[in-house]
Amino acid sequence: MSAESAERTVERLSEQGIDVVRVGYPDLIGTERGKDVLLERLPDVVHSGVAFCQAVYYTSPQGDTVPVPGGLDRGLPDVSIRPDLGTLVELPWEPGVAHVLGDACDPATGEPFLESPRQVLRAAVARLADLGLTAIAGPELEYYLLEPDPTPGSSTGWRRYDDALGNVYVTGRKGDRLSHVLRTLRTLRKLDIGVTMGNHEFSGGQFEINLHHSEALDAADRAFRFKGAIKELARHDGLMATFMAKPFDDEGGSGFHVHLSCTDAEGRNVFAAQPGDQDAEHGLSATALHAIGGVLAHAPALAALLNPTINSYKRFGPDTLAPWLNDWGLDNRSAMLRIPPERGAGSRIEVRLGDASANPYLGIAGLLAAVYLGIRDRITPPAPLEGYGYDATKAPVLPMTLPAALDAFEADAELTEVLGKEFAAAYLVYKRDEVQRFSRTVTDWEFREYAYHL
Repeated sequence: MSAESAERTVERLSEQGIDVVRVGYPDLIGTERGKDVLLERLPDVVHSGVAFCQAVYYTSPQGDTVPVPGGLDRGLPDVSIRPDLGTLVELPWEPGVAHVLGDACDPATGEPFLESPRQVLRAAVARLADLGLTAIAGPELEYYLLEPDPTPGSSTGWRRYDDALGNVYVTGRKGDRLSHVLRTLRTLRKLDIGVTMGNHEFSGGQFEINLHHSEALDAADRAFRFKGAIKELARHDGLMATFMAKPFDDEGGSGFHVHLSCTDAEGRNVFAAQPGDQDAEHGLSATALHAIGGVLAHAPALAALLNPTINSYKRFGPDTLAPWLNDWGLDNRSAMLRIPPERGAGSRIEVRLGDASANPYLGIAGLLAAVYLGIRDRITPPAPLEGYGYDATKAPVLPMTLPAALDAFEADAELTEVLGKEFAAAYLVYKRDEVQRFSRTVTDWEFREYAYHL
């Protein structure tokens, strides 16, 4: 972006009453980091970037700087965040403030920072482009809304908002006394992130708001912004929104499902069966079947990206509708990979493995890498699941702990090569530090279980 273009952007924003631009970017776990920039300084920031300590990418949720190579060991060097002005949008809940996504790069050379989640996704997009394909993704995210809990002795200080049994897929104030969904939909329409509809989900205080599909990087950008917006809007109401995989023992978890398809240079959906395609089955092209095969072949490693926390694996189990077996099915929600009933231009796969705590950039990047490998290597999937799943005699069990998923990720040389070896190495160090810190922490469960009787 030239200085002249940045100056024009400043003029346009000033005319709209904008005087601050919030530059935000995702760290390794999908938390937004950023800086508020006065509008008149935007041209300088576009040209030179905003300097951040590189180790911020490796900061844990508790504020620890994880010793990933290139951070602490190099004396905490800088990384430069340069605004992508094509992502500029006004924030409807912050008068006078616009938001722009930034890309991380080396401050000396301007080369992309290879551990940046946006760059990891770009690398996977580029591999599919080598096959003449463009990935289309549609994210689905669930979350819990929480309200302060005044109960004496509350362990967290929070409880499920408007908690009640049986409010599955309801709308209105029956399960949402403050009209959270309606107000959120109307606000997010102004943010222009492709929000389409929403409802109360299965569990008390759980909601889902749907996003339209688009090219993969744009879809991940919108999912990232959606998560940040939901959390910020909740804070404005004195509430807390969480995308934690399973925040409660007595209720189900929150998913991050991704609908995926690929188009060719003419924009045609290559997952749709074509006349004369001898290898087509179930109304799906051979390309689609190979994509399914790729996701199944690399699913154990994908778990490390799509189920990225210790807590993620407490979401799994029989009758949870959270997939813990490596299978696929035709319009079958008990399968890890579901094929929705639409065919033709609507042909797609729905990967149901992920939970809402996943970094959308890394989750989608991992799926694209697996799809690329499946198509490249012409991987043939097994027969689809019939009937209700969750039978471990019929399909392989996926990793059931974060350490097992990280081991599978490290062992999958093909997948990590597509995503980038620098990123894979950093991710493994970061996540294994998380495992070690948890293993040394005394939990509430341990105290309740042992303190009185032992």
